[in-house]
Amino acid sequence: MRPAHRIRITYTLLGALALSGCLENDSDSGDDTSTGRVNYNGFNGLTYQTASQAGTTNADGQFRYYPGETLVFQVGDLQLASDVPAQQYVTLLEFFEATRTSLQSAMVDDEGLSTHTLTEQQVLQNTTLMNLSRFLMLLNWNQNVAEGEGIDIRDRVITQLNAALPNLTAEIDFNVTEAEFTATDPMSPANQLLAAICFYPEDDELCNEAPTQEEINNAPPRPDNDEDRDPDIEYSEDLQAKKDRIENAVRTMEDIDADDARNYLSRELKAISTTVANRYFLDDYEASHLSTDTDLHQVTIRKIGGSPSITELEAISTRPHDVQINSTDWQSGEVEYFVAGPTGGESELLLTFRPEHTYRWVRKQLRVIIR
Repeated sequence: MRPAHRIRITYTLLGALALSGCLENDSDSGDDTSTGRVNYNGFNGLTYQTASQAGTTNADGQFRYYPGETLVFQVGDLQLASDVPAQQYVTLLEFFEATRTSLQSAMVDDEGLSTHTLTEQQVLQNTTLMNLSRFLMLLNWNQNVAEGEGIDIRDRVITQLNAALPNLTAEIDFNVTEAEFTATDPMSPANQLLAAICFYPEDDELCNEAPTQEEINNAPPRPDNDEDRDPDIEYSEDLQAKKDRIENAVRTMEDIDADDARNYLSRELKAISTTVANRYFLDDYEASHLSTDTDLHQVTIRKIGGSPSITELEAISTRPHDVQINSTDWQSGEVEYFVAGPTGGESELLLTFRPEHTYRWVRKQLRVIIR
């Protein structure tokens, strides 16, 4: 057989793919629907609908679907995305056709192997995606989305959002430029909507109308001596301070920038990739062979709880003068290799593969020692 240092075999699926099932086939609904999830750390408060299912995502971001269905996502009465393929994990990167399509094209890393992570980072530069992500992060009850936490869009926020939508000067359009989407003078529709939402309990002072400048000017000034002050009178200084507090509590698109959104999405993407990768393993992590061994050896990809179901497979040897790849087989998830170097040599075999029903690539490695 002719040895090869790098072999890539791609299998093109014919026909429509059945999308992945529920999270590790976990179902508590009592029916045969699957469970999907928006992001990794959860996304509460999104309304979703498929051809057969409808509901609101919970704190874990879960939704129900049948394989092959697509999703419509809304927050309150505001539609965010449509025709989103329902699958085990759905991220904001898949809300738009352009970004969704871009994710299907793997990029090549410094070792010459296919990877989805470089593609994801490229997609994170998309302006429409950034507009949407920043907006949704600002609807989170707590303004900052801490690491390891999801987004929580509460009913109180949704009620205010729905009441404000008819009063906007224009519809919210995530496809406009960043400057248009975040404009403050005049205020963009996104900023108009945020200004109409109070992210505090209904009876909180910060949810009241701010004092007008006329009210502040007409109020008496605060006496210099404390004993001269009347606790029942709001002095001009008090009204100005209240005005400042209320106005500073209003969120704007400037409160979360594109870097904040990219960092948040990168964390979510990394967590999903790690979870997917952890379901796969090699039947060996280290192998040892005599330098005189002329046999072909195999390493096989395994999956916890089932068959790997791989559609693309690549493999390289980091030191081909010691260990060489002979062949790969995506159907069996198997890579054949042979010893080519002297005693004391060694190499890492890097296997990267794409499981069915995902654009993500998984990488595993085998250390081969020559003795």
